[in-house]
Amino acid sequence: MDHIKVLLLGDIVGVPGCTIFQKHIDRLKKEHKIDAVIVNGENSAPDGRGSTSKTLNFFKHNGVDVVTSGNHIFNKKDIYEYLNEHHDVLRPANYPTGTPGVGMTTFECKGHQIAVMNLQGRVFMRENLDCPFRTAETLLTILKNKTNLIFVDFHAEATSEKIGLAYFLDGKVTCVAGTHTHVLTADGRILPKGTAFISDLGMSAALNSMLGMKKENIIRYLMTQLPVRFAVETEGPFILTGAIVTANATTGKAEHIETIKILDDTITL
Repeated sequence: MDHIKVLLLGDIVGVPGCTIFQKHIDRLKKEHKIDAVIVNGENSAPDGRGSTSKTLNFFKHNGVDVVTSGNHIFNKKDIYEYLNEHHDVLRPANYPTGTPGVGMTTFECKGHQIAVMNLQGRVFMRENLDCPFRTAETLLTILKNKTNLIFVDFHAEATSEKIGLAYFLDGKVTCVAGTHTHVLTADGRILPKGTAFISDLGMSAALNSMLGMKKENIIRYLMTQLPVRFAVETEGPFILTGAIVTANATTGKAEHIETIKILDDTITL
């Protein structure tokens, strides 16, 4: 039986996230016999907000098949043209028509087509977007005769919305993996109809931070409600978290999901 093993990594934050990713990605691929890699790169710019063409090319150079994103993808305006030209970098599909980029793509892996869908939640999120449930339904009609291997990055705040979408898509997609909260969750499992699910893949960033940012600044904001400047935490140790999904390449059903967590206290920036 032919199987596909896909490594999914949560939000990669700034230089620290890119550094620990680059250091460990080849070993991870070899050790776990990974066939494809999907990462969320919406915080990969040096300042931790948005992406740049340089960081996106960095991911491609290091063997990433698809880069997904979320509400910060449009923070850097110089990326707009890049999104229109490179469809292996996604923005959420439920953004308005005419927004730069695409929200779904496919690529070949071991003779099979793998589809990746990027969606953003609406609960507790500022953006006024189309319904992610109905958007997913529409995209599935496009993929119906193309592939059964479908991976969804659902960039959302509320775990209730994430599990709701996962149950809605159970049996229709291979995996629904949540991103955005930067905290690796312990609920990874295979749903009743064969879809792998995890509420959040976590992040690649400084361990002693808040969302990869310096904790002192954020605590000050939480206490005073006054504007502060968020800054990427560059002091180690650093962590890399995510999940590995093993799927039946023919049926597209997930057969196993396991989380990964690497703690590295040897990196200095």
